[in-house]
Amino acid sequence: MKKPLIAASALIIPILVATAQDTDKSKWKDVGIEFPKPMFVGTPVAAKLPNLDKSKKPRLVLKAPAGVENLALDMEVTSSDPEPIIGDLEMICDGDKDGADGSYTELGPGVQWVQVDLEEEATIYGIVVWHFHKNARAYIDVVAQISNDPEFKTGVTTVFNNDHDASLKGDGPGAGKDLAWVETNHGRILDVDAKKGQYVRLLSNGNTANEMNHYVEIEVYGTR
Repeated sequence: MKKPLIAASALIIPILVATAQDTDKSKWKDVGIEFPKPMFVGTPVAAKLPNLDKSKKPRLVLKAPAGVENLALDMEVTSSDPEPIIGDLEMICDGDKDGADGSYTELGPGVQWVQVDLEEEATIYGIVVWHFHKNARAYIDVVAQISNDPEFKTGVTTVFNNDHDASLKGDGPGAGKDLAWVETNHGRILDVDAKKGQYVRLLSNGNTANEMNHYVEIEVYGTR
């Protein structure tokens, strides 16, 4: 009877060690995000936002445990606007991050969302989004959420929110403290910090150039 108990204990120990390593951020590595070529030399946005990030220092590195990959590639994308004005929803996770015409999807005006189905629950460490980087603009009321509920009515975790004045009202989680940013080829890295979920939803409410909502690409880095 003693030998099986010892064998079982031996099996448990490596699992506990691996979990501890996953939570030790000092051991996390750069996942190696590939950025598209720049389309323009950055210029000030036409409209001013009170919560605009003025640092002009794009973040280029997302760190995560070994084995993390882009789980969103070629996954199904749904939206509050099922018939985009330009492009198709499937383009949002097709791996094409170029900013030229034919590489982005345009949704209607006002508050819109897109949602990526990862097909099963995953542990997510980061989201990278490129809205539109052909010219300088900032997108308004950007919110990123994760859930196992495809309707986002229960178990919703908000991981990014720059709706500083809660203008999204019932469509959003309330006022947020994250900063808006001027779009470039570097997109925006959103930290998720090992949250679990199957669905990733991003909201926006037009941009400083016009009322439309755009997506070039969304990447979701995690493990299944």
